[in-house]
Amino acid sequence: MLVAGIILAALNLRTAVTSVGPVLDQISSGLGMSGVGVGLLTTLPVLIFATVGAVTPTLARKTGEHRLLLAALVVLGVGLLVRAVVGSAGIFLVSSALALSGGAVGNVLIPTLIKRHFPGRAGTMTTVYTTALAVGTMLAAAATVPIERAADGNWHVALGVWAALAAVAVIPWLALLRSEPERDAGSKDLGTGTLVRSRLAWAVAAYFGTQSMVAYIMFGFLAKILIDGGYTTGQAGLLLGVFTAISIPVSMAVPAVATRFADQRPVVAAFVVFYLVGFLGLWLAPPSLAWLSTLLIAIGMGSFPLALTMLALRTRTPEATAALSGFGQSVGYLIAGAGPLLVGVMHEATGGWATSYLLLIAVVLVQLVAGWYAGRDRYLEDERALPR
Repeated sequence: MLVAGIILAALNLRTAVTSVGPVLDQISSGLGMSGVGVGLLTTLPVLIFATVGAVTPTLARKTGEHRLLLAALVVLGVGLLVRAVVGSAGIFLVSSALALSGGAVGNVLIPTLIKRHFPGRAGTMTTVYTTALAVGTMLAAAATVPIERAADGNWHVALGVWAALAAVAVIPWLALLRSEPERDAGSKDLGTGTLVRSRLAWAVAAYFGTQSMVAYIMFGFLAKILIDGGYTTGQAGLLLGVFTAISIPVSMAVPAVATRFADQRPVVAAFVVFYLVGFLGLWLAPPSLAWLSTLLIAIGMGSFPLALTMLALRTRTPEATAALSGFGQSVGYLIAGAGPLLVGVMHEATGGWATSYLLLIAVVLVQLVAGWYAGRDRYLEDERALPR
């Protein structure tokens, strides 16, 4: 039941984000949404994931992890349903924030639940989690437009379908309410003040933030980069689809590989190499090889499941996992949110992509430094004993 609950929850955590992009033009025109409103809608995921993620560990301590995840899935489903039926831009934005808040809580809670319920199988369960997350992300991005077309161009129906998926995810957690885990009386509370003073927590947050920044930039601008390089819109869309789909097998492989070793620094370095070769290829190689560069970058984005795996590997207790997950993801998403804005400004100022590639390479090098510190065999709870 726990495995089913985690899989179904993970399938829903990104649907509020990736179902909007494919029908954004229809939504904005149908609701009369202004440019400011569209900009706010595209920025909401980062803002909500950062702010709500930061308070999730505190909420979990007060309400219980199973109860909180159930509430988060209900909030997610209600937000998805409301925004699918409204005709007001303002209510659409508020209900989107509601749905994203449910996803933000799940982002932080599921690594904690894996640490608590499957301490000896963290790698296997993180593989299950990240794979389901990748499938849900791709499904919402790929299926929303076909659903809209099947509904005679009705984007309300296309968005409302994802509320039904959230309703299904609620079912196992209703049953799991009876098995709410007891909080370990001897566990140490790691508040935000403690984590702010932790080098390891900042390293994990920087690693999470830099890999998320690369992801946001690539999802936002890869198609335009390819089109500017001579690809047709159809070819660019196909490559973007392949780019997204590769995350599924990568998500299946990375946690299993990473947890076989106490030290994840070789894996960190390998992903950095894939990134650097891929970005240099997009920048300097002939456009005919852009598909290969895109493939290499997609493999490099295995840094995302690696970052999630580190949340469990760098902590001894579920409580510490929750604290590190909340801190790392909230700070990380704030870092990531600056990436697309910077690339958009630089591209508009220069008319090309050279400065954007330089930014991406710099971000990846920061990722290497942060990952090199975070990937070493150590635990957050023991940090005071580590050499300074």
